[in-house]
Parts: sequence; C-alpha cells; structure tokens
Amino acid sequence: MTQDSYSAHKATLEMALAAIRARTFWSAYSDRPIPSVYGEDALAHAAPRFKARLNQPFPIDQPNEAGEWVGAERSPYGFPLGILYPKSEPEELIAGARKAMSAWPSAHPEERAETLIEAITRINRESADLAHALMHTTGQSLTMAFRAGGPNAQDRALEAVAYAYDAMMAVPQQPVLWERPQGGNPPVRLRKHFHVVPRGIALIIGCSTFPTWNAYPGIFASLATGNAVIVKPHPNAILPLAISVAVLRETLRDAGFDPNLITLAADTPDAPVTKRLALDPHVRLIDFAGSPEFGGWLEDNARQAQVYTEKAGINAVVVDDFDDIEGMAENLAFSFSLYSGQMGTTPQNIFIPEAGIAAGGRGLSFEEVASRIAAAVEALLVEPAEAVEILGAIRTEVTLRRIEEARQCGEVVLQSHTIQHPQYPGAEIRTPLIVKLKGGDDPAYLREFFGPVVFLIPTRDTADSLARMEASITDHGGLAVGLYSQDRDVIEQCEAAALRAGVNLSVNLVGNIYLNQSTAFSDYHGSGANAASNAVLIDHAFVADRFRVVQSRFLAPPRAAE
Repeated sequence: MTQDSYSAHKATLEMALAAIRARTFWSAYSDRPIPSVYGEDALAHAAPRFKARLNQPFPIDQPNEAGEWVGAERSPYGFPLGILYPKSEPEELIAGARKAMSAWPSAHPEERAETLIEAITRINRESADLAHALMHTTGQSLTMAFRAGGPNAQDRALEAVAYAYDAMMAVPQQPVLWERPQGGNPPVRLRKHFHVVPRGIALIIGCSTFPTWNAYPGIFASLATGNAVIVKPHPNAILPLAISVAVLRETLRDAGFDPNLITLAADTPDAPVTKRLALDPHVRLIDFAGSPEFGGWLEDNARQAQVYTEKAGINAVVVDDFDDIEGMAENLAFSFSLYSGQMGTTPQNIFIPEAGIAAGGRGLSFEEVASRIAAAVEALLVEPAEAVEILGAIRTEVTLRRIEEARQCGEVVLQSHTIQHPQYPGAEIRTPLIVKLKGGDDPAYLREFFGPVVFLIPTRDTADSLARMEASITDHGGLAVGLYSQDRDVIEQCEAAALRAGVNLSVNLVGNIYLNQSTAFSDYHGSGANAASNAVLIDHAFVADRFRVVQSRFLAPPRAAE
C-alpha cells in the first residue's frame, strides 16, 4: 500500500469504529452506481466483461495439483454460465491454509485491518462486475444485485473488520509490568505479554441467494483475527465469491503475505466437498447460511469448530388499528415482492383480527384489509418492465413447487402469476401468492414457505395475534417481526413479546424503509436468540470467539537492578 492509501484506510477504520459504537447512519461505500465513484454507465460497461467470463476457466492461482476444473452454474435468467473453477481437493486447501498462517497471525491487528480495508476498497471497484455475477447466479435484478451484493455487502465486511479490531485491541498490545506488594519485602514483579492467537482455519459455506452479503462478515472477521479462510460457495453461486477471493488473494500478495490465506473450494451438487471440509480437525471456525437441516448437521457434527449459523425462520407481521392503511399496504406489498420473497427477512405470516381493524376513523373488515393488501401488490407490479426489476427471478424449482403447495392451504386472495421478462424469456418470474388461512390454529403458517408466499391469518383479536406471533417464532425461529398499531399499549406488548421470542421488531414502517432491510453499522441482522440463527451480523460475540489470548509471564528484576 502507498502512504496515501495507508492514511486513508486508517481514517476509514477510525470512522467504522465510531459507527459501530454510535449505531447511527454511516456508509463507507455508495450503493448507487454514481459516475463519480464507479465511472460513467458502470453497470452497462460491465455487461460485456461478464459475457467474456462465460464458457471460460476462471483464473485463480491456488493449490490445484490435479489440474482439474469444475463448474455447473446456471443463470436463473435462463442460460448456463459455463465457467470452470479449479477443483482443489480439501486436503490441499487445508495444507495451503496451514502454511499460509505462518506470518499473518504475527502481524499487528492494525496491519491486518488496513490490509483488509485495502481489499474491500479493491472489491468495491469491482461492484459493477459483481452485480452482473450476482444477478446471474442468484436471480436478483441488476439494481438489487449491485446494491445488496456490492456496496451493502462491503459495508458488512468493513463492519466485521472494525468489530474484530475493536475486540483485539481490548487486549494490551505491549508488555505489561505487574507488581504485587509484599509488605516490607520487595514487590513481586512480572512482565506479562498477551498474545492474540487465531483459532485455526475458517470455513465459509456460501448460500445461493446472497452469497457476498452473507459470506463477507465471516470471511473478514476470520481474516482480521489472524485465521486463514477457505470459501466454499454454493455450487450455483460460485462466481461472485470467486471474484472476491481473487481480489483478496491479490491484495494479500501485494502486502507481502501468502495468498493461500484465502482459497476457493468450488464443487458441484453431484460431488460436494462441504462435509469433508467441515469435519477436518484443522477447521476451527465455520460460517453457514442456509437450510435448517444442513445447519443443524453442522452444529451436531462439526464439534471441533465454532459454528455460526443463519437458518430458516418464519417472519411475521401483526396488524392492529392503523390509520395509514394505504401506506401499510404499499409497504407490505414491496416487502412481499422484493426478490420474489427469497430473503431470510421477508414477512410470510400476517396476523389480522378476524373482526377487522379501525383505520382512518372507520372500521375495515378482515376481507377489506386483505383486499387493500392484494390491491397494493397488483398496483406495484402492474407494469411488467418495472415488476421484473423488483421481483427478480425464481432461483429453484423447489420454490415453484412451494407456490403450488401453498395454493392448497386455504382461500386464494391473490393468485401468483407469471411475468415475461422482456430481455430473458427463459427466466421464471412470479408475483406473490396471498392465501387466507382458516384461522390461527391452521398448521400451515408454522412452516417456512421460502419464496413469494404470504399467509393472511385470522385471529380472535390483537392479543391473540401477538400470542401466535410469539409462539411461532419461539418454536420455529424468525429474523424479523413487524407491527402496525396506533395503540401505545399494543406497541409495548408487541415489543415485550419480540424480546421474549428473541426477534428484531419494526413498528409502523411506511414509505421506502422495509421490514426485510438490514443496514450495516446500525441494524443487527438476526439475534442469535431463537432457532433462526445462533449468531448476529455483526456484534462483538461474532468476532471475539475467532481468536484466543495466550499469555507469557517473565519474572522482572527488582527496581534497583533496572
């Protein structure tokens, strides 16, 4: 790094440290593709670079003794990527990571932090390229891919570095002189050295929907605390993490460190390597976002590692008396529709009193509330060209099957229908399905229907809605809960219920801030307090267990001898 970049990264680190303490708005990276930051027409100019990657080997110089290549990604927009990645065996990645850790842990925490901020800065320059890679591996629209998988994810990476640095710097970095008085005798004097040491090798298991946003916190927290990292992407979303790993390797090499501190473990669904890596005794940290089944398997079987998981949950909204019914309906409509509900924070269960609510000085029946919500979804998605930018594409056939299954669960209030993408005719674009269940005792809402599925659930009253919301999240987990109410007592009761269930609460959101959004440096994503996750993005607990403190004590000479 140049002296200028060193100074800039030091300043960025200081601002990030201030931000994690204040929890007010701050962002290091613009999430709009403005020309002054990313160049003129950055997203358009990145399109041919994305096409040039297709049907080619991805250049990454990491251990690959057999020289084999692997890759089977297919764009949700209807075509195979044809990109091949090094097929590195778990054993050679482990060996490379162990060797690479010879110097990195000895670097001062500030040096590691500034090296990683340089890497995030370089990744930020790749944001337009990452957007195309994310669009065609996750199914997000290009705009959403740019924002969520680019600058927003980079902010999460920086946040992880700041938390890791803050935790490590709580340990004295210089020798400490310890003196214990001995009455009339000379004091006992010890010189103590406290060493921050890494846990070992970290395994990052990527997801298929938000590969960078979910993986960056674990990657950068583990590297910042001195560990080597092996990145195992989802086999259908390798490219965004391959680009990120390549930039990190280049940055580490330029800084004089072994680039095998981070490597890529690409595989296919037919020949997975995740379990081999997860059970290796040298893997001491695992980060995972995905299904409850595999997350549970990791927690049960990878006993040698500290395992951080974000698994599925059932998010809910409680509707009480609320005057701005149009604002509520429009806000919920966008939350249901964004990325076709393929987000861990998308609301699924909407609890509404069966007798209806009061809104704007008059009563609205349950059916009228349901109709307002359905009408808002239809209005939001009335123009196909605009709708596809909100909805993105459906990732898997499994999600399409869930939509069909949900149709049978109750009375359809709003049908899910197909929209033809004007540019990608092979894409599966579906609008949200809204289904009214029979009542609060219907078991359907106690399952996660990941995707564009919404259940409207009649309850006896708001108190019953709150009780069922709390019970469903306590028993099955959830990342986000919403409430619409004008009653202070109801708001306090809902907050108390959310605290007991260990779920984050949003109250009376209207306008352009939504339940399924989480902002770095301010919002905590997940709580680690219910079945949906055992960790938080990001707090001190997320980083502090990635290192240990080992001390050395030396008997110091008496003062007169110094």
